[in-house]
Amino acid sequence: MSELTHFNQSGEAHMVDVGDKDDTQRVAVTEGRIRMRPETLQLIQRGNHKKGDVLGIARVAGIMAAKKTADLVPLCHPLALTHVNIELVAEPEQACVHCVSTVKTRGQTGVEMEALCATQVALLTIYDMCKAVDRGMSIEQVRLLEKAGGKSGHWRREDG
Repeated sequence: MSELTHFNQSGEAHMVDVGDKDDTQRVAVTEGRIRMRPETLQLIQRGNHKKGDVLGIARVAGIMAAKKTADLVPLCHPLALTHVNIELVAEPEQACVHCVSTVKTRGQTGVEMEALCATQVALLTIYDMCKAVDRGMSIEQVRLLEKAGGKSGHWRREDG
């Protein structure tokens, strides 16, 4: 059975056995955007949203999500993360907030899922905090940008 197979011979799902894999430094970088009305972005940038610091709270939510990924994704291994960084940048010309999440660990399996989860939850938090003023927001382009470590080595998105 292949290492990537998540079903046993009975067709039941199971976690991949990573016990024989070497501990290596692992890193994953993901991104995503939440598009909104320009007025909504201005409200976030001014910092006078009635619910508080939207980007600060979204940053903390993203960090928490990375730490809880194994509780949310059924076959994901629980990992001891060594670093989580959530960068949220307002892009007025695009009327969006751009999120870049970087997650690191030293272990036997990668952190792509943790980084993707961090990005999505940070953006969902922005949606949640601003939905009363802009229900038309759209979360877009959530994707892996780069990963390094382990047997498969380094990978970087080529299409920007």
